[in-house]
Amino acid sequence: MLPKKKFAMTETDVMMASIMQANIPGMPLDHFVSLMGRKLAAQDNYEKTRQIFTGFDIHCHGFLTVEDFKKAFASVASHLSERTVQEAFREVDRDSDGHVSFKDFEFVINYGQDDV
Repeated sequence: MLPKKKFAMTETDVMMASIMQANIPGMPLDHFVSLMGRKLAAQDNYEKTRQIFTGFDIHCHGFLTVEDFKKAFASVASHLSERTVQEAFREVDRDSDGHVSFKDFEFVINYGQDDV
């Protein structure tokens, strides 16, 4: 069973644009499956990233501190030095406010994936 997903009207309009231009009644099944597969795959990546971020955000602040980063790295990459973890934190904290927002975290997780 597929998970229930809600799509905005603009998303639906964009998906239907090519069909509407061709003046075809309805959408061929293979085209629908292709569009939905891409949409669900993108949402799955977002959800996975959100779950990882939430797992690191042990205090449920909605952002990560350097202490959250240290604890997370200690559990997944304990061989890294504290200095390396702090440097990684500074790289991920794109606006240098001392917090890693989900937006910062998502940017780093997805960095370079468009090239693949």
